[in-house]
Order: sequence, then structure tokens, then C-alpha cells
Amino acid sequence: MNSKSPVPPLDGKLLIADPSLRDGAFNKSVILLAEHSEEDGAFGLVLNHPAGQSVGDLLNGKEFTPLKNVAVHVGGPVSRGHLTFAAFWEREEKFGYAIRISAEEAIAYSNQPGTLVRAFVGYSGWDRDQLEDELNKQAWYHVQPEATLIKEAHDILLWKKLMCQISPYHRVLSGMPDEILAN
Repeated sequence: MNSKSPVPPLDGKLLIADPSLRDGAFNKSVILLAEHSEEDGAFGLVLNHPAGQSVGDLLNGKEFTPLKNVAVHVGGPVSRGHLTFAAFWEREEKFGYAIRISAEEAIAYSNQPGTLVRAFVGYSGWDRDQLEDELNKQAWYHVQPEATLIKEAHDILLWKKLMCQISPYHRVLSGMPDEILAN
């Protein structure tokens, strides 16, 4: 008998890491899941792990000058030698995004009011059935992003805020120390 629960496509949802994922790249991560299918697996970007750099620190070509102050985030553990751009916006009280866009597209988006452009090194990816297995083990919670997501701090505080919104139990989890046995 199959004990796995079916997982509907989660494109456009936020994945919020369970505190049990405290080691490695997904510690207190909030991931925008851009692509998810049963056949192909899943692709997303960690939104709340700033790299402490801007595009100007990494790229010095003249074509990147308009993007020099764009913050760089660590999008995940896969292909960390690759830099990609994404745009996020709030329109008519809905959250929207464009992922894996070119520098030219990022410049165009950066000129649109109410749009946030970010650069990402690496991405988060799962093979077929891998994310579903993790979801069935409750390693991730998934929620619909609110339109105001672009106005939030995209750092570790985002994880805590979103955890607190899931339930009172998750609020307690969000406040637990990383090493509970050390206390």
C-alpha cells in the first residue's frame, strides 16, 4: 500500500523550511517555487538568504551598470557559479514574478514602479518525486504568497514572519533556538 499523499502542483507557492532543516543551504529558507510538476521535478529560488553583495560587486561590464546596486541572494545550492535575475511585483493586490530573466529584462523591470529586481547565485532544484517525498515528511510547509511580499525584508526575518502566520504551533517553532539541547 502506498502511504504517500498526492501533492498538487505548487507553482507560484512559497516553501517554508521546517526547523528540522537547520543544517545546510535550506536553514530557515523561504523559497519561491517557480516550477513544479510530477514529471520534471521542481525549481525555485531562496528569497531570504542575502549574499551581502550587489551585482556591481560581481559584474563590472558597462551593460550591468544600471543593475550595480541590485542585491544578490543565494538562490540555493545548485549552480552557485551562475548568476540570474528575477523580478517581483505587486499589481492589483496580487503577487507576480518573472524568473530567469536576462540583464536587459531586469533593467526594464527595474524601471517599473512597484517592482523589485534581485540577482541570485544558484537555485533550488528537486528531481522527480524528491520534493514530494520531502513534503510528505513535513520538511516544508507551502503557502500562497501575499501581494505585499515584495515589501518585506528578504532576510531571516521573513522565515520567522511566515512561520508565525501558519498557526500558533508554527509560531512556537519559529522562536525555538537552533540548538535546543544546548540550552
